[in-house]
Amino acid sequence: MSRVLVTGGAGTIGAAVVRRLLADPAYEVRVSDQRAAPQWMREGCEVHTGDLRELKEARAATQGCTHVIHLAAIVGGIANFHRLPHTLTEVNNALYNAVIRAALDEQVERFTYVSSSMVFERATEFPTTEAHLPDCPTPQSAYGFSKLTGEVYCRAAHDEHELPFTICRPFNAYGPGEVPDAEPGIAHAVPDLIKKVLSGQRPLQIFGSGEQTRTLTHVDDIADGIVTAMGSPAGLNEDFNISAAQELTVAEIARIVWECCGEDPEQFALEHLPSFTVDVVRRWPSVSKAKELLGWEAKIGVREGITATVGWLRERETIGSRP
Repeated sequence: MSRVLVTGGAGTIGAAVVRRLLADPAYEVRVSDQRAAPQWMREGCEVHTGDLRELKEARAATQGCTHVIHLAAIVGGIANFHRLPHTLTEVNNALYNAVIRAALDEQVERFTYVSSSMVFERATEFPTTEAHLPDCPTPQSAYGFSKLTGEVYCRAAHDEHELPFTICRPFNAYGPGEVPDAEPGIAHAVPDLIKKVLSGQRPLQIFGSGEQTRTLTHVDDIADGIVTAMGSPAGLNEDFNISAAQELTVAEIARIVWECCGEDPEQFALEHLPSFTVDVVRRWPSVSKAKELLGWEAKIGVREGITATVGWLRERETIGSRP
């Protein structure tokens, strides 16, 4: 049986990854996160709560694990990237230093780094293949640069110390588990939009023209893609876009959220707010490599996934439905 350390396992994607691992009897799971783990996670997993930026804690978390899935990072929506550029760079780099060193010291069988679509924030090839990365301009945002740095760490540790790695890049994760923030833009777009619709905002506010495109991918699909890549011999020392295939404009996404919240399609209207310095104009990945090498592809449709997310958020008292 393989024991898998999931760093950042109490987060939205992390929790989905843990659920996916626990559903497979081939895996035991250890979670490392300073946030409180939910009851189901504490019952099904070992839980480590130390600061993974400290090598001693990273080694304690990794000891005895055959695999590491590294998700721990400062993340969030587009406003967060602009508000905390130094913090996220400092924290994420400290995590790479300690967690990758611990993985080397413990001689793990596979280190799976969960990167980000933001490494492709200045892509010029669409759909964007993994092979485009060496030719893609360096990310302008601190977050995109930080996530790209993590990929460089993986490859450097492999080249010098033969670290067996897999890199997974989720695209526009959404789904049950992430709650909206009081300030729009701090959380990701889908929970932000759901909160606005359910709170009665009219017209619905979005950042920018709405012509920007995204490829929404449900967290359960992302979790399945990450675990599949980690466990596959074909994933060894490879990188994968973990994404759905449908490119949608932000305006189209807003309309889908509106309708999945049960609102009248005829009443849909948008108000356009000024955007941020870095707001990716187009995000549309190629998903052929994951399908060809791993036999993996996303399965949850956008309307199905957003409807389920609306239902999950309605059940929480943080958002109330209008009468």
